[in-house]
Amino acid sequence: MKLDHEDLNRLIEKISTSDIQEFSLEGEDFKLEIKRNLFDQKQLSNNSVSNTSFDKPSITQKPINDNVSIVNEPEAPQVAPPGRSDLTEITSPMVGTFYRAAAPGEDPFVEVGSNVKVGQTICILEAMKLMNEIESEFNAEIVEILVENGTPVEFGQVLMRVKQS
Repeated sequence: MKLDHEDLNRLIEKISTSDIQEFSLEGEDFKLEIKRNLFDQKQLSNNSVSNTSFDKPSITQKPINDNVSIVNEPEAPQVAPPGRSDLTEITSPMVGTFYRAAAPGEDPFVEVGSNVKVGQTICILEAMKLMNEIESEFNAEIVEILVENGTPVEFGQVLMRVKQS
């Protein structure tokens, strides 16, 4: 079974508009697993994101053969300028649109100089009309924010650099 980028996008779109909580598909050269919990879209439109705990979908792609890839790489990915060796990079876990705040006009989740704790929301990535809160994996200070609000981001793109505490 072959699954190209267009097929993958259609599949994810269908799943995102359904009540499916878990989905698994395995081919000769790939394995695709999608796990998610639905949340109330009305809460998002009422700007209560900062008070709402999202259940984030997680999408895992595991190539069985390292020579085969499901999604084509972008032609010119954005590359972050080189950083200091004492900083940790926070990268995008998916393709989507980067948002610094829960809604337009609201305060950003973090600013340069902010101290964050494990599990604290640092941004939102919108993918396939699903809002995915990205949480800090460690206690740290935000040193650089490399992406502008509302900007499309690629998988693995550096979003922020932090100094772990």
